[in-house]
Amino acid sequence: MKKLYTSAFAVLGFAAAANCQSFPVEIDVTSWDTNDWKPETIVVPQSPIKSQVLFIGGTDMVQTVDQTGTPNGATVAKQWHDFIGFTADENSSDLGWVSVNHEMIQANDNIGDGGGMTVFKIRRNATNDSIEIVDQTLADNRSGKFFNVDFVNTVGETGMNCGGIQSTVDGRIWTAEEWFRSSNASLATDFTTGGAGVRDTADWTISSDITGDFNGSVVSKYENFNYMVEIDPREAVAVRKQYNWGRQGFEGGVVMPDNKTVYLGVDATPAAWLKFVADNAGDFTSGSLYFYKHDAATKWIEIDNSQLSNMLNMNDITFPGGATMYNRIEWVAYSQTSGKIYFTETGRDTPGSRWRDEKVEGAVHAPHHVARAAAQGTSADSSDYVDYYGRVMEFDPSTDQMRVFLAGGPEFHDTPDVTIDNYPSKHLSNPDGLSFFRSDIDGTPIEFMIVNEDLNGSSHGRVPMGTDNRTCELFLLDMNIENPTVDNLIRIAAVPAGAEVTGAVGIDDNTILFNSQHPSSDNQFPYNNSLTVALTGWKQALAEGSLFPTSVEEVANSNAFRVYPNPASREIQFNTTTDVAIYDATGARVKVARNVKYLQIEDLSAGVYFLQNAEGETTKLIIE
Repeated sequence: MKKLYTSAFAVLGFAAAANCQSFPVEIDVTSWDTNDWKPETIVVPQSPIKSQVLFIGGTDMVQTVDQTGTPNGATVAKQWHDFIGFTADENSSDLGWVSVNHEMIQANDNIGDGGGMTVFKIRRNATNDSIEIVDQTLADNRSGKFFNVDFVNTVGETGMNCGGIQSTVDGRIWTAEEWFRSSNASLATDFTTGGAGVRDTADWTISSDITGDFNGSVVSKYENFNYMVEIDPREAVAVRKQYNWGRQGFEGGVVMPDNKTVYLGVDATPAAWLKFVADNAGDFTSGSLYFYKHDAATKWIEIDNSQLSNMLNMNDITFPGGATMYNRIEWVAYSQTSGKIYFTETGRDTPGSRWRDEKVEGAVHAPHHVARAAAQGTSADSSDYVDYYGRVMEFDPSTDQMRVFLAGGPEFHDTPDVTIDNYPSKHLSNPDGLSFFRSDIDGTPIEFMIVNEDLNGSSHGRVPMGTDNRTCELFLLDMNIENPTVDNLIRIAAVPAGAEVTGAVGIDDNTILFNSQHPSSDNQFPYNNSLTVALTGWKQALAEGSLFPTSVEEVANSNAFRVYPNPASREIQFNTTTDVAIYDATGARVKVARNVKYLQIEDLSAGVYFLQNAEGETTKLIIE
């Protein structure tokens, strides 16, 4: 089996061998109608994947502290789960600590005003392969399962905790404050009740060990928001606001294997691509900060990050300095397979007017936006330029070159042209969360990119015709595919009506965690709340996926229509995308699918069937 895998891998790549469909578990939406695109529960693959809800916002109780750091009892957890960070426990049999951001902004006497974060520890139950929450007692004497992170007593309130950073080296966690404020009055925003978000607007005196003029400086309260903030998940307490990385609407970032270099993403239009390099490995209190300018001989332009005034107003430096502009940089991740960095450029429908002023100041458009606009017969700073779907970008740190790695879409020029009958079996709109999942097949390492959707809208083919719900999906992508397309994505989850799928992360070689954020309150419990969900069973799924047909190369490259495996019991795959119909032995049509390269058949009884494609070619299919 290893020899067969190696052969297929070398010629085509694991998933590419059959255009990702050798993978045994995937959600099949080819039979969904417009109502199915409004699921009220979380949709995940069938066996061997198991789904388990770990943490329910608005229901589970978190242990808190008061404004002196003293245990203050339990209160209901915040909602709007976003980033998930994972810190492995190297000293026990437990898996480690899970850190969950809450993007919700609200005044809360128990948890603290603004945003928030919850941490908990997990272990695996070897008997049934489930995940269990571990009871803990922290250094501040809080005891329980779920713990609110104490920001107020260490770094001040936090806001709109969206994305974040999980270090590739040691599991250190930073939460991103995306809530960019422009005045103290704007701190009053509460996304749930319309009331106060942050009530204390007194000036803030910075207490920090970061090199520069930060410690002891006094800032307006709103200027103490919008940083990357390091936390200690083991003790549920904030460590420091990373003032020397700048004040931005941060969403994502990644600490590189050297434990010195950090790449940072800003969720804005325009957004600059940023890099911090520490003076000493593992110590991020001192180092140099840069912005990226793709058309410069030296592509990284340094900013003096020892001055608080520079860090408070970075856009006054980056864009007049000629920074390359992107359309909403969100999550950032590092691939061990390629050694490159990837980030989601989520996109915005009409970005042109949003970066026009910065272009006048001296900023430059990223080349792919210039090319896209030209193809649309306009310019990137025109109100006519559209960017509906977004994309995943690839950055090579060895060459400082950038390229589009995976384009969203496919693009539809006119919404009326999109119907349920021609909606693609794979479609990627507005990728947001991004991370990697690593496992192995018969001892051979395999790495998947995890791509989360956060739809900006429901028009222009982002959802099927007649559907107004922004149903968001979660995908895997085999990183051995050098130039992937949307068709290479492997759909592994869809979240309930109203929800965004986010935070997905592989925590070991068998488990993926993800969040369902802000679902519709009309869904049934618990799917009317934000959820943190575990998907386990990936080792078995990958083992089954390694059972390639004997002539996988021949099948994948053949011009003739082929169906494999045959006989089959769970899923069949085709060597070309086509419409198919399956008939039973009496001639009755029992299944139809359009524009597919694979089809799940578990719902059909064992027996002899006949399969016909769009060209009228017919083949016998045996279902065991």
